[in-house]
Amino acid sequence: MNPEIRNLFPATQNLVYLNSAAVAPLPSTTVSAVANQLEDVSLNGSMNYAKWVDTKNRCRALAGELLNVPGNNIAFLRNTADGFSAVANGIDWKVGDNIVSFAGEFPSNFYPWRMVRDSHGVELRLCSERNGHVDIDELISMIDGRTKLVSISAIQFSNGYRADLGRIGSAARKHGALLSVDMIQAFGAIPLDLTGLKVDIAAGASHKWLCAPEGCGILFMSERALVQIRPTLVGWISVPNPWDFDDREQQLHPDALALESGTGPAALFYGLEQSLLLLRSVGIEKIRENNFHLADLLCEKLSGSNFEIVSPRDSTTKSQIIALKHKSGVSPMEIFKTLQEKRVIVSPRGDKLRIAPHLFNNEADIEVAARLLNEF
Repeated sequence: MNPEIRNLFPATQNLVYLNSAAVAPLPSTTVSAVANQLEDVSLNGSMNYAKWVDTKNRCRALAGELLNVPGNNIAFLRNTADGFSAVANGIDWKVGDNIVSFAGEFPSNFYPWRMVRDSHGVELRLCSERNGHVDIDELISMIDGRTKLVSISAIQFSNGYRADLGRIGSAARKHGALLSVDMIQAFGAIPLDLTGLKVDIAAGASHKWLCAPEGCGILFMSERALVQIRPTLVGWISVPNPWDFDDREQQLHPDALALESGTGPAALFYGLEQSLLLLRSVGIEKIRENNFHLADLLCEKLSGSNFEIVSPRDSTTKSQIIALKHKSGVSPMEIFKTLQEKRVIVSPRGDKLRIAPHLFNNEADIEVAARLLNEF
């Protein structure tokens, strides 16, 4: 990616930062926007409250544009887990229903469905991993007429496996099930056309590939989902005219805005807006090309090394996330600590070391990381 973009990220001045799958560093424009909003509150209190709301709504529209969905089908919550919990609590589950998912999902995309299993007598069907891949054939074979929800990550956190959402979405629709997607490892890193992919629910958050502050959870619900999921946590802004305090019989918003119960983190939305504008200006497809190129380059540099690439690397399932295992058993934590001492930031994830380049990274970053890894 070009130097102008890289210069927006101060972390690149003293770190080789390859950990955006955990928390991405913030661009300076985003930090300034957050600081400016806080200063505004310090100086003016609530005088500019309407501008705070307008900024949140611009974020909604920007997110909708990048995901190819209507903005009003997006609710802002706290995080990914809040989104899935809102869905889990809002569906009218019956004994004998089932949920189909993957055994290796991140806990945010497991515990809400486990709760449904334990509370409502719903079967939770989990497909297996096959050599680093989600077994899509097995997953689809589990979907039947009693399946209410199919839940899968667009990109798996542990090894970067990228799912064929279009195929899964078509299979779910065939049986009348909702397709729910954990998009946190994909939104901002690869193009996501939720409408074209037949995604009904998608939850994510701001602090990874969106390069925005923590605290802005994003939940998309299709029209099919909105009909089936009732809001269970509501408040004063869940209605069309929240400032009409005398009308206590207002109906809830007819769209995803019904799930927003009260005032949110206004300063964080100022930051989120700047980050979304940056991603849009660069172009998600260009970001994908950059990230995939750097991931491929890392794999090339580690060819013949003491590391095994355990991430899928075929064109249909690879992503920007690379997971490694040391062939002689050096622990990921030991490697992580050694790299961090040398200002190279990655993540240990179980028995794997995870490396995740983003738009501010360049080939020089990969050269440094590969050279140090080849010393193990």
